[in-house]
Amino acid sequence: MDALVYLIDDEFSVRDSLTLVLESVGLRVKSFESAEDFLKNYNNEYPSCLILDVKMPCMSGLELQEELLKRNISIPIIFISGHAGISQSAKAFRAGAVDFLEKPFDHEVLLARITEVIQKNIEYR
Repeated sequence: MDALVYLIDDEFSVRDSLTLVLESVGLRVKSFESAEDFLKNYNNEYPSCLILDVKMPCMSGLELQEELLKRNISIPIIFISGHAGISQSAKAFRAGAVDFLEKPFDHEVLLARITEVIQKNIEYR
């Protein structure tokens, strides 16, 4: 699968452990500490998905989702959060998120969702 998983989380330990898990099953990963860094480096060259933390300093995950919509950037988003409530997850889904996982989550569940989302992205292209 020639695809790319973007990962944005302000916590290094989360980025590091998720990157290891994703790469261990053959996925290519680009991780970022902030939404701003992601926006500077995003490239739509490959089928991709975005694993996005909700609560981050400066620009939150939900604010990034809004910004992507404003820029007409269509990338499937799987939110992850240890601090989000029902209203935040509802807002994310209304704006097009494909899933919302609460930390800690089962890595197998995340891997299954990523595989499904990327396959749909490949078919869409």
